Amino acid sequence: MRRILISAALATSLAVTGLTAAVPAQAASGGPVDDIAFGMHVPQVSQGESTSVNDGSIRLWDSGVAWGQVEQKKGKYWWDGLDRAIGNANSQGLQIMYVLGSTPKWAASSTKQGTYPNKGAASMPKSIKDWKNWVTAVAKRYGNSIESYQIWNEANLTTFWQGTPKQMAQLTQEAYKIIRKYDPTAKVVAASTTLRLQSAYKKFFPDYLKELKKLNWPVDVIAVHGYPASTGTPADRVALIQQAQADMKKGKVPASKALWDTEVNYGIAGPGSGNPRRVIDGADAAAWVAQTYLDDLRLGVGRAYWYYWLNNSSLVGIQMFTGTTGALGYQTVRGWLNGRFYDCQAGTVNTCNLGDNDNPRVVAWASKGSGTFTVPQNATVTCNALNQCSAVAPGSQVTIGSMPQWFGTSAS
Repeated sequence: MRRILISAALATSLAVTGLTAAVPAQAASGGPVDDIAFGMHVPQVSQGESTSVNDGSIRLWDSGVAWGQVEQKKGKYWWDGLDRAIGNANSQGLQIMYVLGSTPKWAASSTKQGTYPNKGAASMPKSIKDWKNWVTAVAKRYGNSIESYQIWNEANLTTFWQGTPKQMAQLTQEAYKIIRKYDPTAKVVAASTTLRLQSAYKKFFPDYLKELKKLNWPVDVIAVHGYPASTGTPADRVALIQQAQADMKKGKVPASKALWDTEVNYGIAGPGSGNPRRVIDGADAAAWVAQTYLDDLRLGVGRAYWYYWLNNSSLVGIQMFTGTTGALGYQTVRGWLNGRFYDCQAGTVNTCNLGDNDNPRVVAWASKGSGTFTVPQNATVTCNALNQCSAVAPGSQVTIGSMPQWFGTSAS
């Protein structure tokens, strides 16, 4: 049933929502926007946690269900946690991405490479057969539930991977063949790469693309993590995404391969001591969350998985749980975009047109500073990312800053 219900919607999304992002985009159009584009991390999903926002997809990482936590001994699987996580996500109608790495201690070629979530987790498996057996076990057990499989988490960082780009491409190819055999409609997502740590990014990402090209691109999706430096803004994230897109073009990534941001937030400490953790709250939190998903439309990024749904995290800059302005911004922008066709333009004031002249729906926001915007004809209401609405005069001039503003009619 999962495949019948989601494959048609996913095919529509891939065909018309601008997921082919090998070239930096200043304008984009497509639609309808699918709620799968609104992803979330929910660390406590296996304990029954659900969000109070309408997220459409979930990424299972930092959820206690990594390879080394499931196959704790060779050939001995502790499926309980993963069963509960997947069952809970399925019951909420979420499309599931599962991260297949990292290496269990018993399978590690070096137990000194990596400590999270276990010793040896960042090493190449000492036997490729162990990896193949693991992917086979997952694909056979959950083929009706997992919509996409990601090969590895943040493979450009030694915290998570100390093998080579070529070895990661080998793992990618082997997983791709197995997943295609047992779950042919599922998406295979490349190992993710962080963008803000430039030396680590440049050392891994271009070479990984080269190796994938040699293997005839055994992926459906290229994945990045769009966190900017802790002092960065959504505009800085845009620049990083465009850098990745330029490298994808240089690496001759086929246009059929989507680009997803599989982890995003702001204010996380680093890189370096000059970037301490930064708290972003209040109206800024709502505005930045909304900007993230609006920017994805105009850039051609197919999905963004917000990191993460957890009460009062000391790690992230924007909190995302019930009652926070971050959650309100997430819910508001999802309401604006879900199911809409769009035509987005970049400028001093960025715009996404979501309606027509008779029933206008336009969202406007400035990535930097502010600019003047003319209220569309027939628009009578404006609402911001905090879902605060007021009357507006069609044809009037208004100033737009970092807070996204929706313009439409009271009936919209």
